[in-house]
Amino acid sequence: MAGAALVPAALGADQGPRIVAFGDSLTAGFGLPSTEGLVPVLQDWLTRHNTPAQIVNEGLSGDTTYGGRVRIHWSLWGGADAVIVALGANDMLLGWSPRQAEANLDAILTAARQGDRPVLLVGLSLRRSGPDWDGIWPRLAERHGCLLLPNIIAPLAAIPAGDRKPYLQADGLHPSGKGVKLLVDHLGPSVQALTRQV
Repeated sequence: MAGAALVPAALGADQGPRIVAFGDSLTAGFGLPSTEGLVPVLQDWLTRHNTPAQIVNEGLSGDTTYGGRVRIHWSLWGGADAVIVALGANDMLLGWSPRQAEANLDAILTAARQGDRPVLLVGLSLRRSGPDWDGIWPRLAERHGCLLLPNIIAPLAAIPAGDRKPYLQADGLHPSGKGVKLLVDHLGPSVQALTRQV
C-alpha cells in the first residue's frame, strides 16, 4: 500500500509504552487528513479505552515486505517497547511470491522481536490471496511468539460489496475516514493486549 514520524525515545511514564506501527499505506494514512489516518484514530481509540500508549507512525505508502525488511532496523532505531507489523498487501497486489513475502516477514519479525520485544502481527486476506497467502500470518505468529490479528480488513469484507462505498476512498482500495474507524474498532483490542505484554 507516507512518511514516518520521528518521536524522541524518552517518554514520560504516563504516556505508556512506545509502540512502533510498521506498515504500508494503511498505516501511513494514505489519502486522508492527518487526523483521520489509522495511527491517530488508533491513538484516540486507546485514549478513550484508558490504555496509555504512544503509537509512532512508521508507515510507508507503497511499501512491500522487501522494503520493510530493508528499513526495519532504521524504523526501530529511535527505540520501541513494542511493534505492530502490518505488511504484505502490496506484495499480493503486485503478484509477488508468497514464499518470498514470508521470508521477508520472517526477517522483519526476527528484528522486531529482538530482546523479546512484544509484537502484534497484522494479517490480511484478499479475495485473490488464497491459501498460500492466508497461511503466512498464523504460521509466522506461532514461529515468533507474536500476537496475531488474522485479517485487518475483516470488518470491510463483511459489508456487502454494494454498501462499501462510504467506507472506501475513490480508488476503491484504501479506507476512507469512516472505514478507518471500522478497522480501528477491530484492531484496538489486539493493541490493548500488546500493551499488556510490555
